[in-house]
Amino acid sequence: MEPHLGRDTQAAADARMTVTVGDAAGELVAHRPMLYGVAYRILGSSSDADDVLQDAYLRWRAIERREVHEPRRYLSRMVTRLAIDRLRTRTKQETYVGTWLPEPVPTEHSASDPLDSVEQRDTLATATLYLMERLDPVERAVFVLRSAFDVPYAEIAEIVQRTAEHCRQLYRRASDRLAASAPRFTPSRREHAALLERFLAAARDGDLAALRAVLHDDVVTWSDGGGKVRAARNAVVGVDKCVRFFVGVYGTKRRPAIIPLELNGSPGAVLRDADMYQALTFGVRDGKIAAIFLVSNPDKLAVLRRIERPCFSPSRLP
Repeated sequence: MEPHLGRDTQAAADARMTVTVGDAAGELVAHRPMLYGVAYRILGSSSDADDVLQDAYLRWRAIERREVHEPRRYLSRMVTRLAIDRLRTRTKQETYVGTWLPEPVPTEHSASDPLDSVEQRDTLATATLYLMERLDPVERAVFVLRSAFDVPYAEIAEIVQRTAEHCRQLYRRASDRLAASAPRFTPSRREHAALLERFLAAARDGDLAALRAVLHDDVVTWSDGGGKVRAARNAVVGVDKCVRFFVGVYGTKRRPAIIPLELNGSPGAVLRDADMYQALTFGVRDGKIAAIFLVSNPDKLAVLRRIERPCFSPSRLP
């Protein structure tokens, strides 16, 4: 038989529980930007990253935190392992219709922010996340932890349960694979935004010459509709095909509304009309647009749909 708690004793117990839960939430919230950044980069999905952090919170509440001397390190290990497990399950179980692209996330950076490094923006870019799908889950985690957050190899080894030397090899192999697949020119934000503006204006006006001028000869366009909305199932390859494709999608007969947004660390846009709602991001090579990513799958646009200008307030994602 459980002992009966008097009113004062019960109140004290409730207070202790409130403090404990509050402390747990506070510690997790303090490190949330970094933890979310790790989970999102590994998974390429904002909703999956949120689920991982919720699972981590429940586990964090259940442990004896007095034995945890470095909460950030402990939580990083927990979140990374949960993300790896989730990615493995998704890889085995998911049959995706058409091209899979990462879920676009609104971002905001400040040039004075020490977290806003070129390396962090690169690992957040749609092109990089798309290419990281070619890596196995552990390779992807090692690459993210090292590239985006400069975690020491000894700590990465503890997280992914490999040796430090093996982690160095995994990072080198992942970096080489990504570099071979996407030799890139990183434009300034002003250059990136100018390319986007020229591209969208040319597409909407049906200006074939102007559109061709901003596209790389080997440009490729990927579309992700998830089988739920109309989208190109296969990549559109080459400047001629992409010119015709975008004039048809955004041309004078349609002319969708354009909402410029910073997505995944670079200038992007949401395009919408009565029949279309999609996010657009792109990668640059040799000063021209070389890779274009269109996400129309409504399951991946829920966050963006909740954003109404002019009250748009982008999230901070390291």
